[in-house]
Amino acid sequence: MRIVIAEDDALLREGLAMLLRGEGLEVAAAVGDPDALLAAVARHRPDVAVVDVRMPPTHTDEGIRAALAARRDQPGLAVLVLSAYVEQSLTTDLLRGGTAGLGYLLKERVGLVEEFLAALHRVAAGGTAIDPEVVAQLVARRAVHGRLARLTPRELEVLRLMAEGWGNAAIAEQLVISDSAVHKHIGNVFAKLDLPPAGLADRRVAAVLHYLESRQDLV
Repeated sequence: MRIVIAEDDALLREGLAMLLRGEGLEVAAAVGDPDALLAAVARHRPDVAVVDVRMPPTHTDEGIRAALAARRDQPGLAVLVLSAYVEQSLTTDLLRGGTAGLGYLLKERVGLVEEFLAALHRVAAGGTAIDPEVVAQLVARRAVHGRLARLTPRELEVLRLMAEGWGNAAIAEQLVISDSAVHKHIGNVFAKLDLPPAGLADRRVAAVLHYLESRQDLV
């Protein structure tokens, strides 16, 4: 697996590079700004880009915008975005183009090496990895309005795990239920969120986006 890192904090950038190389992964470049990221992606054609959300010059959303530009330049590039804080609006911006090969983790997750590496490999394989803290903060609110209020606690739990990037088999294992039960719950989620019949992947993306955007309907 060939990786490019874009992180403006030099200590974290070098620490990530050392960690990944220590796991036998190839770090083709470790850079500190969005322009250098795009140049490194064009030069090295990596499998995955690990990108900080807030980068120079304004330290707002340059990392997200650079990641999206890199994916346009290299279709199929997997991107794992790192953020110091939960920023759900940026998460939804990242996911609007589809969830395949995308991840969004808090930087503190890097210290949990096994979890971080599992997320990296999942994203590289075309999956999704959304930090559990992002979705946990959404379900921590007491009042839920709109279509999410139609879901049972179990259906909301299944949707939360979908938002984290888990597939049906992994959800079944975590909830200790059958695959058919997971399939039924997901079908109920689609129906209660008024998602019309379409490709399964499209409806999963739509359900996850509705879940993440529901922060606007929470008080």
